[in-house]
Amino acid sequence: MAAPYELYRRSSIGYALTDMLDELIGDNRIDPQLAIKVLANFDKAITENLQERVKSRLTFKGSLDTYRFCDEVWTFLITKVQFKMEGGGAPVMVDRVKIVSCNAKPAAP
Repeated sequence: MAAPYELYRRSSIGYALTDMLDELIGDNRIDPQLAIKVLANFDKAITENLQERVKSRLTFKGSLDTYRFCDEVWTFLITKVQFKMEGGGAPVMVDRVKIVSCNAKPAAP
């Protein structure tokens, strides 16, 4: 299993968790160290569950606007994107998409 990244903290559920932890810390109901442990467990759990449970496939087409590679992380900014789910359904069009891709294998020592 690859080391989990903190990418999913910027998802809707990640923001909700972070907001709740901040509130609990502000009310002196938990220590900041516990919040850090909760976030680390969230990173691990979301990464494992997405890897093991999501079996759907999605294809997309669009115009590559910008790409970057820094610290083993690729970032792609794509415009005029069309998404299609495997197995049918109507395609979904969006103006812009940002894709952040990290190496699934740990870096060599």
